[in-house]
Order: sequence, then C-alpha cells, then structure tokens
Amino acid sequence: MSGFLAWLSSALLLLGASIGLIGAIGVLRLPDSYTRMHAASKAGALGAALILAGVAAASEGGFALAALFAMLVLLATAPLAAHAMSRAAHRSSIAPITGALGDALAEAEGNASPPHHNAQGKM
Repeated sequence: MSGFLAWLSSALLLLGASIGLIGAIGVLRLPDSYTRMHAASKAGALGAALILAGVAAASEGGFALAALFAMLVLLATAPLAAHAMSRAAHRSSIAPITGALGDALAEAEGNASPPHHNAQGKM
C-alpha cells in the first residue's frame, strides 16, 4: 500500500470513529426517542460508511469492492429504517417533544395532536 492510501485510510477511519462517537453522545444526551433515533441513524450510518471507506482504501481487490458495496447498502437502508421506526413510534402514540410548530405528522393524518410538550419535556 502506498503512503497516500495509508494516510487516507487512517484519516477516514479516525473521522468515521469520531462521527460515531458524536452520534453515541447524541443518543445519551438528546431528550426524546425521535431525536435520539435521528442521532443514531444519521451519525451512525455516516460514521460506519466512513469506516468502510477507510477499510476499502486500506485493502485491495475484492475486499475493497465488498466494503464499498456494504457502504452503499448501509447508506441506502439506515435512513429508511429510522423513518419506519419513527413512524411506527408515532402511530403507537409516543408523543414527540414539540416546539412552536407542533406535530405536523399528526395534523397531516387528521389525528388529534398528542399532548403538547415544551422544550424541557414538561406538559
């Protein structure tokens, strides 16, 4: 492996791990299940994709192609899975913490809006 590819793969691995760490901190710190799911799916998928890109840069041949294919599958399916889980949670009456704009999904479906929560999660 050339020196450039070694540095590139190291940078991608470090960046992916850092973004994954930020996503994990978001899961611990954010107030409700919807924002936690957003942090887990977006930061987790991007961090894992960068790690797989770093693995592809460090390896050669068929393994690099497999890592790139796994990265594409991950980037295509993680947002869809998070959307499906958050929609199922909303249909199960798990109320999001809403701001001044309210709950647009409940209004679009014609349902009664769940109880309004302020930014601190208090009713």
